[in-house]
Amino acid sequence: MNSNNSVDFLLDVPIFADLDQPTLDKIAGLGKTKSYEKDETILIEEDAGSALFVIIKGKVKVARQSSDGREVILTILSESDFFGEMAILDGLNRSATVVAIENSELFIIQRMDFINLLKEHPEISISLLQELTSRLRAADMKIKALSLKDAEGKVATVILQIADDVGKIKHGIVEIEKLPLQQDLANMAGTSRETISRTLHSFAKKGLIELDGSRLRILNYEKFKENYV
Repeated sequence: MNSNNSVDFLLDVPIFADLDQPTLDKIAGLGKTKSYEKDETILIEEDAGSALFVIIKGKVKVARQSSDGREVILTILSESDFFGEMAILDGLNRSATVVAIENSELFIIQRMDFINLLKEHPEISISLLQELTSRLRAADMKIKALSLKDAEGKVATVILQIADDVGKIKHGIVEIEKLPLQQDLANMAGTSRETISRTLHSFAKKGLIELDGSRLRILNYEKFKENYV
């Protein structure tokens, strides 16, 4: 684990984006960077929480174990996202397990350093509250969708969530450059891998999406959202 001297990546992190250069330099000096290989566990549910993690590059999945032992993926995070803030704020154990799904590089700030930052820079606290509120709204919408909708609706909800998080708009088409594995999508939607495969091909036949390897394009985002939200 090495010190991180570059602050460029911090500019893209929502809770740090509005800070001045001296403050960014200070934050960069507080943290360390660490690399994780694909499939390596970063955090384990119920472990003590002692740090905030910012993704410099790569992707991670945030998951919990259901009562019957199945993995339930809560979300997939990528560059500029952060995690671990809940355990830092309330001092309780980790609420989920986090695993790298690509080779990833993370920036890590220890709990007391982050708490001191919040005290010294209230604007970070405000940005953090805004981000947590946004995540809570998204979680509420997902819970409602996954509890009330049929298989197609559940799969569509997950696709829209990923599109909102990492999708890129090109000529009116929303493109997800690297769709998660079908088993991971199934774990996000609370369904089976076979249902994911069947539903994606159904969407493609209807002309709603295009599949090209791991790349997925939503051909008419507004229509797709209107049909399934």
